[in-house]
Amino acid sequence: MVERENANVLWFDELRRKDVDLVGGKSSSLGEMTSAMDVPVPYGFATTATAYRRFMKETGINDQVNALLAGIKDYEDADELHATCSKIRQIIVDAKMPDYLAEEIEDAYKELSQKVGEKDPFVAIRSSATAEDLPDASFAGQQESYLNIKGAKDVVKKVQECYASLFTDRATYYRQKQGYPHEKVALSAAVQMMVFSKAAGIMFSVDVTNGDDSKIVIDGIYGLGEYIVLGKVTPDHFVVDKKTLKIVDREITTKPVRLIRKPGSGVEQEDVPADIKDKPVLTDDQVEELAGYVKKVEDHYGCYMDMEYALDERTNKLWIVQARPETVWSRRNKEKKNAEEAPKMSVADAEVVVKGLPASPGLAAGKAHVIGSPDDIDNFKEGEVLVTLMTSPDWVPAMKKAKAIVTNNGGMTCHAAIVSREMQIPCIVGTKSRGTAVMDVVKTGDVITVDAKNGIVYKGDIVDSLQPKEAKPTTAGTTVAAEYFAPTATQVMMNLGDPELIDKYADLPADGIGLMREEFLWTSYIHEHPLYLIEKGEPEKVVNMLAEGIAKVARTIAPRPMVLRLSDFKSSEYRNLKGGEKYEPVEPADLLGWRGASRYYDPKYVEAFKLELGAVKKVRNEFGLKNLNVMIPFVRTVDEAKKVTDIMAAEGLHRSADFKIFMMAEIPSNIILADQFNQYVDGYSIGSNDLSMLILGCDRNNDTVSRLFDERNLAVKRAIRHLIKVAHKDGKTVSICGQAPSEYPEFTEFLIQSGIDYVSVNPDMVKQTKRNVAHFEQRIVLDKATGRGRQDPTNYEW
Repeated sequence: MVERENANVLWFDELRRKDVDLVGGKSSSLGEMTSAMDVPVPYGFATTATAYRRFMKETGINDQVNALLAGIKDYEDADELHATCSKIRQIIVDAKMPDYLAEEIEDAYKELSQKVGEKDPFVAIRSSATAEDLPDASFAGQQESYLNIKGAKDVVKKVQECYASLFTDRATYYRQKQGYPHEKVALSAAVQMMVFSKAAGIMFSVDVTNGDDSKIVIDGIYGLGEYIVLGKVTPDHFVVDKKTLKIVDREITTKPVRLIRKPGSGVEQEDVPADIKDKPVLTDDQVEELAGYVKKVEDHYGCYMDMEYALDERTNKLWIVQARPETVWSRRNKEKKNAEEAPKMSVADAEVVVKGLPASPGLAAGKAHVIGSPDDIDNFKEGEVLVTLMTSPDWVPAMKKAKAIVTNNGGMTCHAAIVSREMQIPCIVGTKSRGTAVMDVVKTGDVITVDAKNGIVYKGDIVDSLQPKEAKPTTAGTTVAAEYFAPTATQVMMNLGDPELIDKYADLPADGIGLMREEFLWTSYIHEHPLYLIEKGEPEKVVNMLAEGIAKVARTIAPRPMVLRLSDFKSSEYRNLKGGEKYEPVEPADLLGWRGASRYYDPKYVEAFKLELGAVKKVRNEFGLKNLNVMIPFVRTVDEAKKVTDIMAAEGLHRSADFKIFMMAEIPSNIILADQFNQYVDGYSIGSNDLSMLILGCDRNNDTVSRLFDERNLAVKRAIRHLIKVAHKDGKTVSICGQAPSEYPEFTEFLIQSGIDYVSVNPDMVKQTKRNVAHFEQRIVLDKATGRGRQDPTNYEW
């Protein structure tokens, strides 16, 4: 009998929850339910961490991996990291698995066939990573899973492909940053019987709408359960009393389509037959049976549970295919308890931990969560303080949950600074530039206070001491003056990314949305590369989800206008979307690479661009929201402007009195050739961050030279003054959506003096900018009337 620690294959009924080091989290969880609980789990086996290590050692891959990793000069260089990890994965896939290992896996698959009484059964193969001796390390979602696999040889092949997925760019970067040798991480592959689902769904041991843990919630749809996650089908909804296991509430929906398995492999969509689409997917007895399983699993694990189930079309049997702790309500209860227990300190006793640049004002305290890689954002919890190197667009889901943000790197115009200001999250950036990097001194779990008004991080919770005293409430009969904002000729617009924030900001005195960033919709809702979705046959997902997010803003802000900036991801950011690696080039400087307009007409990308245009048409034509206009980013040449607007016209989006096409002015060529760009657009929006960087030749995110970056530089001001003059000659408007007006009131005065039409700022600066603009306009009128105004001796002509 082979000892468990030396086994290459272990069956689910040989595994328990404690066997994470042997087979990883997913496999051990399936084993726990199979071995210790009376619930139906599709049977299977798991290859072990031992098998993985034998494969890596006996093929000599470990030595090759070590050599390739040692050759990486800079882990911060995304292109270098990507090239190396791609080589490693290819080496693993191409290697010949030792005969005895391959035979054991094939024999286990054949034995599974005998045990379940099916010849060459279909199986699902799911990666289950294990990280021995690595506290708090998580590799969830970083490795691959494969469905509808059939045949022993293919099973072995897919297990090997699972092994290769340990060396994705993100996982490799994370381990290096944490100082974990790659040999410390191993991979198990869970090989599990497929369920031929005629119905499937999710269930919770707590009512996730209100936290009522006396209830069980069960949702279901026809076919595979993926369409619940994608939101393509609204599921039937059942609420069950946990004590009696009786249904206390139900909502039966119309389910027009379903995702089904193809007989050979893969999946396809089909219409649900008319006679059942309005009927419940589960009988009352089946709902109550599932509720019983939920209760058993919760009792066994001792916490709220999030579970998945499937109903087999062949046997009409219900199966539990996944179970994991529910996070939201468990976390809220835990946070509430932690908040009650957290000791309060006075400012006199406070210890300063680090200092940095106050990027987004505010004050907050909470438990720090240190994250070195975007792969780990799924572990970030609501209400924690995000501590990291720097953020990029794929960090937005974590940023939205953060109580505050503190970074090692970055300046006042970095991604973390801009997005946190827009979301009104307290944020301090660039702590390393002030002497001490926050990640060097703050650990996960530390309670810290972030004073983002003054750029100071304190040890412990001293919010009460730092909080300004509240004004006394007014007494009865006291008149409270309403906030008043004088009308201005120069319109004050608002920048927005996350559409979920529009309700919060709708009542601000903004004249419209001057910049809505489409990238937020990709990172918050879609998550998948558009070309990958086209290849999967799901292009409508892009159109529908983009349209939904855009329409939410357009509808709320109407009748005020809004301007949507079309996608402006860089190639490295597109690669971070699911499926992106297949379609994205490795560029040495992607900030100056395949981005903005250059993508839109490229034959390799144009079909994806047409999906964005489809979403715009849907919002304007189907939803009737004619206040939506668009903006083209990063247009290098006049010919590019022509090509892109020609595509838009061919797709039915013609410039007209009620549909404007604007262009970002962020490249020197946009200024120099404005007289020629004018014929293709209705106006410009100055991106002062990129424009300043490209005029001054200065990377604003490079701490070595960031001190030289200044949007107030005379070269930048002359460029802006010239653009306004040339645009106005042809009746075109000019706006600005960069950071400068939010940071520098005197820069706003310069813009007003120059005749700018719109100023678009972050939500936290709308009110102040509205007042500033009114003041500056009145000053111009007064100076003109008296002839005694202050003179600006600067020559802004070029």
